[in-house]
Amino acid sequence: MLYRIAQLTTRYPRTILITALALVIGCGLFGATAAAHLKSGGFTSDNAESSQVNRLLSENFGGGGSPNFVLLVSAEEGVDSPAARATGLRLVDTLRARTDVTAVQSYWTTPPPFSTALRSADGGSSALIAAFLTGDETEVQVTAGELTDQLTGTDGGVTVRQGGIAAIYHDVNEQTTRDLTIAESVAVPLSMIVLILVFGSLVAASLPLAVGLFAIAATMAILRLFTLVTDVSIYALNMTTALGLALAIDYSLFIVSRYREELGNGLDPTAATIRAVQTAGRTVLFSALTVALSLAALSVFNLYFLRSFAYAGVAVVAAAAAAAILILPAALVLLGYRVNSLDLRVPLRRLFRRPAPTGPVPPEQSGWYRLVTVVMRHALPVTVVIVALLLFLGAPFLSVKFGYPDDRVLPTSSTSRQVGDELRAHYPQADPGATTTIVLDGYTGDTAAVGAYATRLSELPNVPAVLSSAGTFVNGARVGSAPPGMANDTGTFLTVVSHVDPFSPDGERQLRAIEAVQAPAPALYGGAAAINADSLAALGDRLPLAVVLIVLATFVVLFLFTGSVVLPIKALALNTLSLAAAFGAMVWVFQEGHLSNLLGFTAVGYMVPTMPILMFCLAFGLSMDYEVFLLSRIREEWLRTHDNTRAVAVGVARTGRIFTAAAVLMAIVLGAMVTSKVSFMQLMGLGLTLTVLVDATIIRALLAPALMRMLGSANWWAPKPLARLHERIGLTEDAEQPAVAREPEHAGRS
Repeated sequence: MLYRIAQLTTRYPRTILITALALVIGCGLFGATAAAHLKSGGFTSDNAESSQVNRLLSENFGGGGSPNFVLLVSAEEGVDSPAARATGLRLVDTLRARTDVTAVQSYWTTPPPFSTALRSADGGSSALIAAFLTGDETEVQVTAGELTDQLTGTDGGVTVRQGGIAAIYHDVNEQTTRDLTIAESVAVPLSMIVLILVFGSLVAASLPLAVGLFAIAATMAILRLFTLVTDVSIYALNMTTALGLALAIDYSLFIVSRYREELGNGLDPTAATIRAVQTAGRTVLFSALTVALSLAALSVFNLYFLRSFAYAGVAVVAAAAAAAILILPAALVLLGYRVNSLDLRVPLRRLFRRPAPTGPVPPEQSGWYRLVTVVMRHALPVTVVIVALLLFLGAPFLSVKFGYPDDRVLPTSSTSRQVGDELRAHYPQADPGATTTIVLDGYTGDTAAVGAYATRLSELPNVPAVLSSAGTFVNGARVGSAPPGMANDTGTFLTVVSHVDPFSPDGERQLRAIEAVQAPAPALYGGAAAINADSLAALGDRLPLAVVLIVLATFVVLFLFTGSVVLPIKALALNTLSLAAAFGAMVWVFQEGHLSNLLGFTAVGYMVPTMPILMFCLAFGLSMDYEVFLLSRIREEWLRTHDNTRAVAVGVARTGRIFTAAAVLMAIVLGAMVTSKVSFMQLMGLGLTLTVLVDATIIRALLAPALMRMLGSANWWAPKPLARLHERIGLTEDAEQPAVAREPEHAGRS
């Protein structure tokens, strides 16, 4: 198959490049508006009980009990001053005039004693206006953005700032879009510098970057296409563009390096291109399969945040691989020997009066060969030390805690983050993020039964108050009348105020205690703690299936690649070790708060649960990228000599420089996400960067050769039935095919 693809690309290179240019233009035009159609939610399932509570509150109670938009009004002379009151009433009138805003409450319009909860506990320097914005997650954050532009700011000593989950969604969306621009502006020039250092030739260095930019254009168009048929998360924009650029550079690096090597072996440009596609192209194909299948496992989760990465990620991997196998060879044929032109090392050697290299260094004389030889000579102690080190680094993951993201994922400079901090500090009974809402759907029974239920709830630890249609209860006693609108002919709801962080383990324990209190009718539980619990349950239910699918898919692909059942098991074990080390580092940094000042995030004592799952799927596929590349050259040498030790040493010697450069390039692209101002995007960028670097250095250069030395010829073992199956269906390098082709459509050779 690859031989025929290579023949096609070398026969019609101009046609392929013109078609690629047309695709870039078309994808650029179509995908230019992708960001405007992406959504910023998707962390909870639509079928979850907490989601059902939100729908009931919206449909039956006008959003009462679950405000998603908050205005914090601060006044130099206090919120009872004429200026503050006039501003507050104007804001209320503006909100009530909109058809997409309901359930507006404010300190100035709510009667006592309920208005007290909407006044800050620091002496009344600020007060709240809470409202419910109607619509889905995207419509809500768009409305929040419009209201922010219209209503916030400072005038006459009165400052208005926005908060609430709708404003948080909007701010995260805006911040993510800005971060993507910054990350790409950092990653592209740095990648170019590294490619120049690797290739020397400016022409050769430009090819992987050009393919990467093609992949980004294709990525944007693919994302836009998916938005036409399903919900796609805004965060997929960051990861898929980064992944598209990183993989395209990686794959191009493999093929260009092999092409230059074959030119050095005496093949003409057409033959060298065909041979590069047959060998490095096979590596690219299998690498793309492993990454795509790992990402496809995300589709089993019932959260569109994760499914977005499955849809877009698989398509992006396919685009990067297709560009490297189809478009890049066409460019190589047209360039011919000019691929080595504009060698920037030549003027540098003249400047420092260094002699020109006499030719390529034989693998046996390289530093990589000597390193691997030493490692394999001491295989057992090297294995023990590295495994112990990786397990030590991964130990913090044993104490991992998970929690739903809130405004604290944003920097302290963000207005919605500032409002969130104010709510936690000065509004103990009004913070919408610290309440549990209980809906008794369809219940129109005895009010006394609701009062008895509220009494029992108010006696729970860390529950300062319970609001119900039977009144307001504190410490088991009724202390006030019922807030308006908590009951109608569709049912009733109660609001349990809490002093506990809803996303912490204490928040989960309190939710279980609330659920254990006998209700007068079947109860549904909502609020931040319930959302958190539902999200963790949804992830936990599907996680085993995702892991099994990834492991099976990886095993099958590596078996088809190597013909061995031992090497896939070894690769799975090594991937697990590298991921454990990365996950341990993420807990140490982001959960425990080390380096928080350096990276500029707020540690809250737990991690966003979707991030480790996403990291696992991505990192597992990316780790296999280097495993496949390394094994491809080791297998070539094994098939030629059947000397396992020499095959490992030569394979690493031929690929060490390339996969190290590829890892550095991928680390640059993924690491650029660390510049993000959204903490869980920082976690993703740093986690993947560490995984890639550890995998390409400690794992592939040290631990993998040591293990393969100890396993010896058993590396290549497979049961006879499977060996025969591999002979029939395994995709080989087509080494028996002559590396020649018909004269291409371009005239002459370089």
